[in-house]
Amino acid sequence: MHAVEEARQARVHPTALVAPGAVLGRGVVIGPWCTVGPNAVLDDGVELISHVVVDGHTHLGAYSRYFPFCTVGMAPQDLKYKGEPTRCEVGARTVVREHVTIHRGTATGSGLTKVGQDVLIMANAHVAHDCALGDRVIIVNNVVMGGHVTIGNDARVMGSAAIHQFVRIGHAALVGGVAGVEADVIPYGSVLGNRARLIGLHWIWLRRNGVQSAEIHRMRKAFLTLYPKVCGDVSFQARLEQVRKDFSGNDRIQEILTFIDAPSHRGLVRPARAGAADQAETEGA
Repeated sequence: MHAVEEARQARVHPTALVAPGAVLGRGVVIGPWCTVGPNAVLDDGVELISHVVVDGHTHLGAYSRYFPFCTVGMAPQDLKYKGEPTRCEVGARTVVREHVTIHRGTATGSGLTKVGQDVLIMANAHVAHDCALGDRVIIVNNVVMGGHVTIGNDARVMGSAAIHQFVRIGHAALVGGVAGVEADVIPYGSVLGNRARLIGLHWIWLRRNGVQSAEIHRMRKAFLTLYPKVCGDVSFQARLEQVRKDFSGNDRIQEILTFIDAPSHRGLVRPARAGAADQAETEGA
């Protein structure tokens, strides 16, 4: 019984600094040279491996893990921030790798930076103030995002991509490596390029997640209706209405249409020229 009770208690290394007021759940492990602020809440099973800093009104979800030299909940890089008690939340089972920085929100924004459950943020990435990342998102090494970025569930952002502030990235979208994303990416969209351009849908995710060939074919047809290789004189709004009419019963296509209709600070990523788009469509055919 003694061993069981000991496992339930937080284990804090002698060199770690945990401020009075911090709340530690059962089985929390705080390794060497970590610093935990007075307003932090660490749920059961959280592990700070070493040299981790948790600051501000920050809540770390159960069994999430934090690797050396990452910081969570530090003050935002916003000159308007005057020390207001804004928040940062990280979901259960999320993994934050070395040198990642996740800043808390701002009073002029939502007041909250939120990272969902089962997220993987690889080394050297930056999650800025007021960002909102959904569940099962993967952020690859060296990705940087400005403030107020929203990333939907299951999205993938490849290495060294840079995401402009206020950009929305839809559910299960794919952002290619070293892409500069200045506008919104539709759900299931795939973007590439120094100035990111929409090249097709995220076919690999659709296949791996059990979407049947018939539905993928319908999604491809809807995509090509919305983003034809040759637009001619038909406006985007007219193409949008055509998709609404022809694909009204498809939930995933409706998700794309709802995303397009939602308010946006940045507009939509433009489609790629025919060459790059043709290659992507061939891969998804």
